[in-house]
Amino acid sequence: MNKILLDTNCYTAYLAGDHAVLQTLTEANTTFMSIFVLGELYAGFKGGNRGKENKNILGRFLNKPSVVTLNASIETAELFGMIKDTLKQVGRPIPINDVWIAAHALEYGAVLVTLDKNFLNIPGLRLWDNT
Repeated sequence: MNKILLDTNCYTAYLAGDHAVLQTLTEANTTFMSIFVLGELYAGFKGGNRGKENKNILGRFLNKPSVVTLNASIETAELFGMIKDTLKQVGRPIPINDVWIAAHALEYGAVLVTLDKNFLNIPGLRLWDNT
C-alpha cells in the first residue's frame, strides 16, 4: 500500500506489537494521521495514568519522515457532509469522529487501516484487509 491512514485502534494495536499493523506501516510509503485520530488519542491519554509517556511516544511517531498529520480543509468538510448524509439515508450512522476520519481517507486517497467494521457502508472508502 502506498498511502495509509491509521485509525485510533490500529495505532493502539501498533503500540501493543500487532504484527499485521506493524507490517502494514513498514510497507506504506506515507502514513497519514488525521487530526481527529490525534484528538481521540489525546483524550485517551487524559483518561490514563501514563499521559505524558504516551504523548512522548506519539510525538516520536509523528516525527517519522513517512508520517504526515492531516488537518481539516473545506474539501474534508464537503466529504464529511456527503458521507454523513449517505449513512443517514441508508440508516447506518457511525460516530462523528469516524465520519471525519473517513473523509480524510477519501480526500487523500488513502487506505484506512482500522479494526472497526462501521466503515464498511461508506462508498469509495478503501479499507485495510487484515486477514
